[in-house]
Amino acid sequence: MPASTTRTTRLLEADAAGIAEAARILAAGGLVALPTETVYGLACDATEPRAVADLYAAKGRPSFNPLIAHVPDLEAARRVGVLTPAAEALAARFWPGPLTLVVPALEGATCDLARAGLASVALRVPAHPVAQAVLKAAGRPIAAPSANRSGHVSPTTAAHVLADLKGRIDLILDAGPCAVGVESTILDCTGTVPVLLRPGGLPREVIEAALGASLADPDARSTGGPGLEPVPLAPGMLASHYAPSAPVRLEAAEVRPGEALLTFAGAQPPGFEHAADVRDLSPTGDLVEAAARLFAFLRELDAGGAVAIAVVPLPRHDLGEAIADRLRRAAAPRPI
Repeated sequence: MPASTTRTTRLLEADAAGIAEAARILAAGGLVALPTETVYGLACDATEPRAVADLYAAKGRPSFNPLIAHVPDLEAARRVGVLTPAAEALAARFWPGPLTLVVPALEGATCDLARAGLASVALRVPAHPVAQAVLKAAGRPIAAPSANRSGHVSPTTAAHVLADLKGRIDLILDAGPCAVGVESTILDCTGTVPVLLRPGGLPREVIEAALGASLADPDARSTGGPGLEPVPLAPGMLASHYAPSAPVRLEAAEVRPGEALLTFAGAQPPGFEHAADVRDLSPTGDLVEAAARLFAFLRELDAGGAVAIAVVPLPRHDLGEAIADRLRRAAAPRPI
């Protein structure tokens, strides 16, 4: 069914029956939202161009933005991409988990549309038991970007998915809130030195400790040419992304009239008492708790109708790097 046609979106528990139904829908070319440890993903058959086109349409996602192919294990990943020595070492250490590796694609393993026409493919083995069960039952690589309208705040509960995609997808599997709360870390492993394309649920410091070397930072890692828009090598690299409707103001030293406040570790900047609404990512200053709450709190503050969301300065180490990346993109100028 084309994504432009209104669909009946069912919400099912993520039990054995729900998992079997999700696998059936995926095999038939449908769209299923399923939980991962990072955020809820919108899944489709990554080998089927029509299913991928429907996914792009459901999200309103630019078709030049490639999708991550999810597989249940390392052996399945080797059937989709060519894992370099660095990718093999990282996969052995951190899969299953919140790490995506961009590697050379194997011909025909995923459709061109899912890869946005690139010669590389982004691969991940999620740790969530429901995602694992669906992937094993599906028996094929599954594309699964975040289950929200493109550019909106990513979903960490089934209710978030329903709010964004009701009538646009076939099924939502509900397994409660996601544990990590920010998307996977993405590394480009197509060269000799892994490049950090997107900070995420696996901190840079942990990866570098395992490698015994520093990750490279991205240059202009995109294809394209003179007069052409750059094509990102991986999801989540567009300048404006993860955005609520209200403008987001970073490094806020005060709360201005009409603003809501996203704070951290109990910080109460001047004007705090007059904020339209307040959410503390972690009163104890725990970055793991902050990451898990980030998208849900952005949605809650946005729903209150504040003129803007002020965000206090946040730490940049460990998961703070991923949180800062998401907030920077949420605050970026919106495309027209």
